[in-house]
Amino acid sequence: MTERARLVAAALLLGNLAHAAEPPAADGDGFKRPLDSLQFNSGRDQREFERASLATLNVPDPWERWNRRVYYFNYRLDEWVLLPVVRGYRYVTPGFVRSGVRNFFGNLGEIPSLLNSLLQLRGRRALDTGTRLLLNTTLGVAGLWDPATRMGLPRQSEDFGQTLGAYGVPTGPYLMLPVLGPSNLRDAGGQLTDLLTANRVDYLNVATASDAHPEISALKAVDRRDGIPFRYGQLNSPFEYNQIRYVYTRARQLQIEE
Repeated sequence: MTERARLVAAALLLGNLAHAAEPPAADGDGFKRPLDSLQFNSGRDQREFERASLATLNVPDPWERWNRRVYYFNYRLDEWVLLPVVRGYRYVTPGFVRSGVRNFFGNLGEIPSLLNSLLQLRGRRALDTGTRLLLNTTLGVAGLWDPATRMGLPRQSEDFGQTLGAYGVPTGPYLMLPVLGPSNLRDAGGQLTDLLTANRVDYLNVATASDAHPEISALKAVDRRDGIPFRYGQLNSPFEYNQIRYVYTRARQLQIEE
C-alpha cells in the first residue's frame, strides 16, 4: 500500500470514528436515526438474521404444492395475457374514461361493503358507506364520478371474509386462487358470498345486463387488474411466493383488527 493510500484510509477511519461518537441527529419530528450508526456484520450474526427473516415469512400452508403451481400459473397468465390486455386498454382508453369505469365498479362494490358493515355492527361505517352510495349514485351519475371522497367520505371496503374474521372464524389453510391470487379458505368463501350477494341485489341492474353482455364482466376484470399495482417478479426475490403469502395474511389480519 502506498503512503498516499495509507493516509486516505487513516482519514476515512478517523472520520468514521468521529461520526460514530456523535449522538444521532433528530429528525424534524424528534425521532432519532438509529440506522446511521448501524454496523454491518458479514459473519455469523448476519446469517442468523437472514434465517430469522425467512422464518418470519412462514405461514401455515398445508396445500403449498398446489398453491405454488397456481402461483406460477398466475405468474404466466399475468405476463402473457392480463398485462398485455391492460396495456392495450390503457393505450386506447383516455384517462378520464378509465377513471369513470373504476368509479362505476367501485360504486357497485359499496353494496357488499354496506351489508358487511351492518353485519359487523359498525354503525358509523355503515352510515358513511350508505351516504357514499347515495351521493355517488345521484350526484356522481350512477357512480361515474366520486363526489363523496371530495366531501370527506373515503371508501371503506368491507367483505364477508372480514365479517367472518370479526366473529372469530379462523382463516383456514392459505389458498392461492387461479387468476384471483392469494387468499385463504375463509376469504375464498367470503368472496363467493359477496359475489352471490351482489348478483342477488342487482344494483342498477348491472348483474342482469352482465348476463346478456359478458363484455361488462370482461371490462370489470380488466379494470380490476389495471387498478392493482403489483406485478409478479417485481420483488426480484427467489422467496416472492413466501413474501406474498406473509403480506396477504398479515394485511388481512390488520384489516379485521382495525
